[in-house]
Amino acid sequence: MNKKSSKKGINMILTIIFSVIAVIYLYPIFMIISNSLKIESAISTKSALSLPTLDSFAGFSNYIYGIQKMNFLSSFFYSLYITVSSVVLIILCCSMCAWYISRVDSLLSKILYYLCVFSMVVPFQMVMFTLAKTADTLKLNTPYNICIIYLGFGAGLAVFMFTGFMKSMPMEIEEAAMIDGCSPIQMFFRVVAPITKPTMISTAILETMWVWNDYLLPTLVLDIKKYRTIPMDIQYFRGSYGSVQMGPMMACIVITIIPVIVLYLFAQKYIIEGVIAGAVKG
Repeated sequence: MNKKSSKKGINMILTIIFSVIAVIYLYPIFMIISNSLKIESAISTKSALSLPTLDSFAGFSNYIYGIQKMNFLSSFFYSLYITVSSVVLIILCCSMCAWYISRVDSLLSKILYYLCVFSMVVPFQMVMFTLAKTADTLKLNTPYNICIIYLGFGAGLAVFMFTGFMKSMPMEIEEAAMIDGCSPIQMFFRVVAPITKPTMISTAILETMWVWNDYLLPTLVLDIKKYRTIPMDIQYFRGSYGSVQMGPMMACIVITIIPVIVLYLFAQKYIIEGVIAGAVKG
């Protein structure tokens, strides 16, 4: 009885602690949503931390103005195209690379695997200036081919997760497909890819959240005057004389985070399944 009481008390304490942590993490989002519905003067004063009142409530005018001011549709298209193309390229190339690493026991496969893992610990700041120069030289400075750069930076995590999962797959399934006459390409798309669906979905979600919200890489590589993603536009959202219009900026931030939140809520179970499956073997 005492053990049950102590266990119940510990669970209650943990629930309270994690509830407080959840509130702390959710408060900035709540503050952004609240300020996006206020007039400009209410955000720049002490009432920025309070709920909108009848005097400070601006309705959806900040959202309408923000979309018109920042040319939202163009920025949304660039962000969407870069995200989709980059994630598709990462999933396709890295899953094939991980399949090779997990099935071919050679020095080359081991070197390739450890290079991908090592890339995860290299800070972006160490290579960003060289990267910008290389991107200009190779003409990778447009939204239509920046996915190649994202492939290089996203390959580490993706290969690590795919390799861990594929090493736990039984070889008998692939051997049976080989006996039936499948070529390596047919075997990958008809046998391996369907089995790795949880890892593919979880990796795609993690990479999507990274690419969609990324600001530094597009800023270094893309021509700011021609191409702007949504995070870049929000950074340069300024009014006359360099003043920042906080109301429309907050509104645009809310619009930006909605797609990622919706995607995460609908597919969060696949993230847990994929990470657990990818961590079975290294």
